[in-house]
Amino acid sequence: MQGKIIKGIAGFYYVHVEGAGVFECKAKGIFRKEKIKPLVGDNVEVALISQAEKTGNIVQILKRKNQLARPAVANIDQALVIFAADKPKPNFNLLNRFLVLMEQQQVGTVICFNKQDLVNPGELSRLQEIYGGCGYQVIFASAKDGEGIGEIHKALEGKTTTVAGPSGVGKSSLINLLQPEAGMEVGDISEKIARGKHTTRHSQLIHIQGQAYIVDTPGFSSIYLSGIGQQELKLYFREFQPFEGSCRFQGCSHIHEPGCSVKQALEEGKVSPMRYGDYALLYEELKHGKKYGRGMGKEA
Repeated sequence: MQGKIIKGIAGFYYVHVEGAGVFECKAKGIFRKEKIKPLVGDNVEVALISQAEKTGNIVQILKRKNQLARPAVANIDQALVIFAADKPKPNFNLLNRFLVLMEQQQVGTVICFNKQDLVNPGELSRLQEIYGGCGYQVIFASAKDGEGIGEIHKALEGKTTTVAGPSGVGKSSLINLLQPEAGMEVGDISEKIARGKHTTRHSQLIHIQGQAYIVDTPGFSSIYLSGIGQQELKLYFREFQPFEGSCRFQGCSHIHEPGCSVKQALEEGKVSPMRYGDYALLYEELKHGKKYGRGMGKEA
């Protein structure tokens, strides 16, 4: 039978088989021999050991669509990044770093601002203008009032989505609204093997409904863009794309060169000053190898 790995702890892999539940599995030795490690999100073939005890062996890892290093997950269709609209105020520098990272890994991102009830409609419009204007889907939600949950459900349909965001933004509350049994399922797995409750938190995949899964990842407070060259950074700011190739100089960095179409668009209000400011900051960071404003950033 086929299923999807939802969690891995100390050599045990928990495979969700739609309509049959979660099976505790070990990976066959051939994977270690070939230096292949099963990942959360992997679609796998399982040989059943006991239907009653829900145990089996992973005998094949199906071909991966993609593989992320941070977090270490496979077959991700998109990312859902959650920030609070207020309390805490959104750290836009941190959000922009995350978006660059996902663009580099060619993973589409949906942006969710939770706690929409704490800010006025004008602030929500501003956030929509900044990030919706870049081509991102923006969802405003309130875990407190249940607002936006239907829109999030729709964005998750038929996809495996990695969910990320800083601590304190209400990520867990939203996940519990999306799947009320999520916490119970994780607890059952931990209790069954007496592991996991007091260890370093791992990424875990939660089945929402049908073919919709989310990967809950540990909260982050800083992101350093290692492995990105300064000249390629501009490729990961979506709003620059309409102006690429029309600058006076080929290979324009959009920083100091005269006749720059991106800077012209900035002056005309077609590019967000906050987003461009973070681009310039990250460009200098990559150029000099220094971590300017790591985890700090502007609140704009």
